[in-house]
Amino acid sequence: MVISGKDGIYSDELISATELNRQPGRVLDIALKHPVTITRNEHAFALLRRDEMAGYIKAAAMTKTVVKILNIAYQLSQGKEIASDHEYRWMKAFEAEELNELVAEIINACSVGSDTGNWNSLDIVIHEWHESAIAISSPELEKAFSDDDDEVSLTPPTTSVIG
Repeated sequence: MVISGKDGIYSDELISATELNRQPGRVLDIALKHPVTITRNEHAFALLRRDEMAGYIKAAAMTKTVVKILNIAYQLSQGKEIASDHEYRWMKAFEAEELNELVAEIINACSVGSDTGNWNSLDIVIHEWHESAIAISSPELEKAFSDDDDEVSLTPPTTSVIG
């Protein structure tokens, strides 16, 4: 299957295996500019730069992660239970409104990653929400934040002359 167009993976340019054997330099020059499809019998092969392929693989992996997170957020917002061994079980710590915020941030970061190829912001958003869930779920942190008994008023420092 050959996909064409601006957002397509492959160009409309088909190159036969025979042409590749006869003019490998020219075919590689074309592949530097955009992916090409090499045909041999009933088979089609993609020829593209390695960094470009790595970008496609990263985008597919991140999209899979986004779909999983959106699915769990949706299920939780509908009051459904999530298995205790699910990799995104930490999302149980959030209420529906917070899940909506998480979804908005995930979609925004995914858009940035899709447009730029830089998926770091998506990784950061997921990490920060995960850390927040850990903090929310921690009884020790909850006690520390709600404990007023150990509060000590700060006084201005005194000036001393060391001589």
